[in-house]
Amino acid sequence: MKEEKQIKEVCARFGLAGEYRFYETLNSGHINTTYRVYFFRDNELKDYIVQRVNTYVFQDPVSVMNNISSVTEYIRAKIKEKQATAKRNVLHYSQTADGKYYTFMPDGGFWRCCRYIDDSICFENTDNLTVIEESGKAFGEFQLYLADYPVEKLSIVIPHFHNTVRRFDALEDAIVHDEVKRVACVQQDIEDYREIRDIATKVYRMQTAGELPLRVTHNDTKTSNILFDAKTLEHLSVIDLDTVMPGLIAFDFGDAIRVAASTCEEDEKDLSKVAIDMEKYEAFVRGFVGTLKNSMTENEKNSLALGAIAMTAECGVRFLTDFINGDKYFRIHYRKQNLARAKCHLALTKDMIAHLDEMQAIVDKYWNK
Repeated sequence: MKEEKQIKEVCARFGLAGEYRFYETLNSGHINTTYRVYFFRDNELKDYIVQRVNTYVFQDPVSVMNNISSVTEYIRAKIKEKQATAKRNVLHYSQTADGKYYTFMPDGGFWRCCRYIDDSICFENTDNLTVIEESGKAFGEFQLYLADYPVEKLSIVIPHFHNTVRRFDALEDAIVHDEVKRVACVQQDIEDYREIRDIATKVYRMQTAGELPLRVTHNDTKTSNILFDAKTLEHLSVIDLDTVMPGLIAFDFGDAIRVAASTCEEDEKDLSKVAIDMEKYEAFVRGFVGTLKNSMTENEKNSLALGAIAMTAECGVRFLTDFINGDKYFRIHYRKQNLARAKCHLALTKDMIAHLDEMQAIVDKYWNK
């Protein structure tokens, strides 16, 4: 089988020891192609994660891997200052014979390999407050380990990724061009997003004014990007590090809240059901701020709740822009799904704005504990 032959060759390049047994394809990711590969060594099966990176999305995959390997090795060193092993608490990428954390195959494929973390699970969505709190701890701990990392060493793998001003400008550009003649049917949505532009872009403008420092940020802080212990549900390791680059703590916090503390799916059509779940919000804050509070500035602390508004509005603006442009970027599963997503995110943003004082008070509560 051609696919298996290539996987075995990739494993050989990364020097995986033992006798190759079999592989299975994992379907949880949306961008890269991921396999779990098994080797027999020391009288037991050993498993690894082997990935083919999507170079259409990540057009400079070497920089992506340089960021990932530098950050994971930095975290590994920090963990091993406190405990004997770090193998369950940070991804460990294999190196080729010439010391690289990646390999190019003859067909142009870009591959990497890391150890599989045993007895771990992840959650796409959850109502479990313990898991949500542990998620906050995981992303807070990720920030904490990298608080003194020289952020200028990291490459910008996706320029302007969370430039909310630019995202709103792109919406205005789409409106002007109106390529597929959809602007007329979304006039109210356009006006509603224009009304929240000022508060949605505030955090980004704080950064450009020098009020917030750039940090090493994950930039895709979904609960599904954390591994948990299968028995205790304690967080183990943050995963899916392709978008690690300089950014703002508020944006990592905000993107996590957008997903973890919403009462519904991102394309809920009954907008009366769309709200921020304050119990889930507090669980995440308890983990995140409780872990990170001594490493944040006061301005960063005051930007967290605003970051949730910014990231929710940014996603909604991107969905509305894509709908106006003819659904070119985001994959849709039914007609007008991007519009449904945009309306849902707008409703969630408005509910966050209505609860902003309460959201900030919860942040302050755990900051002062």
